[in-house]
Amino acid sequence: MFNLSLFSGAGGMDIGLHKAGFITKQYVESDEKCRDTLRANLTNPLLFTDVKIYKGQKGIFDLVSGGPPCQSFSTAGKREALEDPRGSLIFDFIRIISETMPRFFVMENVRGLESASLPDKPMGSILQEEVYPRFTALGYELATGLVSSLDYGIAQDRKRFLIVGSRDHEFGTWPEKLPILKLLPPTHGPGTINQYKVLCEVLTDLPDERMESLAYSDARAKIYSEIPPGGNWRYFRDSPKYPSEYVQEVLGGAYNSTGGRVGFWRRLSWEKWSPTLTTSPVQKATGLCHPDETRPLSVREYARIQGFPDNWDFKGTTAAKYRQIGNAVPIVLGKVIGQTLSKYME
Repeated sequence: MFNLSLFSGAGGMDIGLHKAGFITKQYVESDEKCRDTLRANLTNPLLFTDVKIYKGQKGIFDLVSGGPPCQSFSTAGKREALEDPRGSLIFDFIRIISETMPRFFVMENVRGLESASLPDKPMGSILQEEVYPRFTALGYELATGLVSSLDYGIAQDRKRFLIVGSRDHEFGTWPEKLPILKLLPPTHGPGTINQYKVLCEVLTDLPDERMESLAYSDARAKIYSEIPPGGNWRYFRDSPKYPSEYVQEVLGGAYNSTGGRVGFWRRLSWEKWSPTLTTSPVQKATGLCHPDETRPLSVREYARIQGFPDNWDFKGTTAAKYRQIGNAVPIVLGKVIGQTLSKYME
């Protein structure tokens, strides 16, 4: 079973697919540090650098997988969608599907893609008017919807939008779309025999030696040192020993914000899972402080939560490593997708 990996990143999806029996024959990735990471961990990978000039061939790949850069669709960003050149890369993905015509494809993206809209059009119009019709015109039956990595045994509540296509209509719902959870039923959480995984199950056996990590300034570290595991800025708001002026000082410009502030001054808890790993653990609005120590999660802790093997060697600066891991598809999710599709190929 052969896979073509588009927008490969650090290889998260591909590792998972490999665990399910797929062999990735070609990788297409524009980021130099991601390509360095792939070269460091794979034996002579066939790498291409520009998805816009890549030309696919029919009859080679059973699966094409990838996540077109998602910043323009992100609910945490400005939602520039197709006006952003990164958003338009989704059409290069579709073009390559038309050139290769694999038996299956998997497209992964941020949850914001589900509601992304065209100018002066309703929410969801990008999918309904620009994406789905192109796939169905190629003859693909679709399974679509949101999944959470929590539901598949990953200690992270990472919600992503998936489109899985079947060239030969093997899902049995053509021309209607199949809800993604029908194709990929959860293995953990309510209605299953497995509880959600929490951080103590995936991080506590890491080696004790000093790990590569970003650091807080002394001023930020002092504030974080006061917050208990599982706490955030509300700890200061709700404790009688902190005056409101101090809370305002801690939150800064976010004090008067009407948006979500749950990530401000957040310290994780061993007994809970991680929120979505972002491309940096030190962003103010999406803080990811270690449960016990006053530091951000380390690079290796990031990788563990995403499911990367401990010997997976990330290349680049510390910031580049966080970015590669934060953008990756969790390995277990890739494995679940691969196992599901491989059953149709038996």
